Amino acid sequence: MKTSGKSRAAGLLAVAVMASACAWQSGGDGRDAGAGKPAEYTVGMIGDAAGGKPADGGTLTFAAYAEAGLLDPAETIVAGSTGGVEMAAIYDVLMRWDGKTGELHPQLAEDLKANGDGTEFTLRLRDGVTFSDGTTLDAQAVKWSIERYVKKGADEAALWKNNVKAMETPDERTVVFKLAQKWPTFPYMLTTGPGMIVAKSSDAKGKFTPVGAGAFTFESYKPKEETVLKARAGYWGGKPHLDRIRLVYVDDPNAALDTLNTGRIQSAFLRDPLVVQKALKAGRHGYLSMVALGNVAVINATPGHPGADPRVRKAMHYAMEPEVIYRRAYPGTGLASNALFPEFSVWHTGVKPLPYDPDKARELLKQAKADGYDGKVTWLDAQDPASRTTALAAKAMLENVGFDVELDLVRSIADQITKVSVRKSYDVAGWGISWREAGPFGRMYATLHAKGNLTVGMATTPKMSALIEELRSAGTQEEQRAVMGRVQAQWNEDVPALVFGPQPELVAWTDDVHGVVGTVNSMVLLDDAWLAKG
Repeated sequence: MKTSGKSRAAGLLAVAVMASACAWQSGGDGRDAGAGKPAEYTVGMIGDAAGGKPADGGTLTFAAYAEAGLLDPAETIVAGSTGGVEMAAIYDVLMRWDGKTGELHPQLAEDLKANGDGTEFTLRLRDGVTFSDGTTLDAQAVKWSIERYVKKGADEAALWKNNVKAMETPDERTVVFKLAQKWPTFPYMLTTGPGMIVAKSSDAKGKFTPVGAGAFTFESYKPKEETVLKARAGYWGGKPHLDRIRLVYVDDPNAALDTLNTGRIQSAFLRDPLVVQKALKAGRHGYLSMVALGNVAVINATPGHPGADPRVRKAMHYAMEPEVIYRRAYPGTGLASNALFPEFSVWHTGVKPLPYDPDKARELLKQAKADGYDGKVTWLDAQDPASRTTALAAKAMLENVGFDVELDLVRSIADQITKVSVRKSYDVAGWGISWREAGPFGRMYATLHAKGNLTVGMATTPKMSALIEELRSAGTQEEQRAVMGRVQAQWNEDVPALVFGPQPELVAWTDDVHGVVGTVNSMVLLDDAWLAKG
């Protein structure tokens, strides 16, 4: 039995944990949720996680949400839906979040302490941790990896660059982070991309090779088919119970669930609300997250696109009725809401979002047309049933107020990511901004602050940036929630995206899977996972 020390590490920070959010029921419109009362979304671990004495051996086959062709935390968004599960297996993380208690615990780290005013954090590393290439994971390795992360401009690189003024390494096992200003929730940064420490040898051959200190190492990759990771005997917590993790790519979420139910795979990442409900009603075990702004349509506000005009963005918002989207795309399930943080969230406030008002939409669009706008807009989305149905419903609502909408339905999630975040060749696109319950400041800064990455071209303003700055320094949860209310009010003015509702993200697994540990961004850690012998 491994003695990793994870269970005895002291918690550092806490946030309130979501209890549950009830799904609502509606009619058919082409997608059948099944008979009976909708399942409830009970956030966190679902089912038996222990399962008795661990067994060694076997391959865990996992249906990933999207193909991650490059397993580099410095060049991708680190989340369960975008390769985060496999990257956590390869690199591990300095800190992990416990969704049950809301606390942060050391993982690769041994300890993390703050000074009195939250402007300096001292990280102490575990002794004897090595990368899979045999080199030592010491303070210099951590500094090099994080500097590489920032230099490559990863998802939270701008946030780090603008808010961490120095990293000092007084000895081999100590890293001191000196912050530019008070930032009490800084430790959450070490649970995601910056906390995934990449070995120098990853870049040694001119082409990136994933080398980390995690429980598994990269073995093989076949495009559009699979990625295979193998167990590592030299892992700091002891050799994993599993021999391998095999990640397969299934674009259709219903097919992923069907394959899971037949036992041909042991785990799957699911985020279609209808498919998540089917899995929950079938009694699947798993780890469930509810992601605010998980189901949105981002608006490209860069010059030359309709969304550059704030009147057009606001008109789109007034034209949208989230309940219609969910009634058609996710009948019998889902949580339709255009609030940034709906009622289930600890960050929910009394500030209401803009209402559905097609008359106001028509008036704003009329003003924009009088100034030369032709009313044309392209809506980008995927071809899975929910995305296609959402796009068709949105087209109907926008055309109802006078827009001329062309649909661009791409074949894969990878194509969608390329058009939205790489090329920005879209007007409006189905997307997930994903402001998460655990330390939301980081994602808010990355996606909406003027000095953030702004990878999808959404609109932001000096007032919004100032509010996000204010959130960073807020010390208590009540102070942070008060800022969130002002963020909602400013969102109503800026309308960077069209909000349909939060997104359930479920890492589901079969009854013979045990020892999975949940963390931030809908990621799970598999270093203690094992398969029951049948």
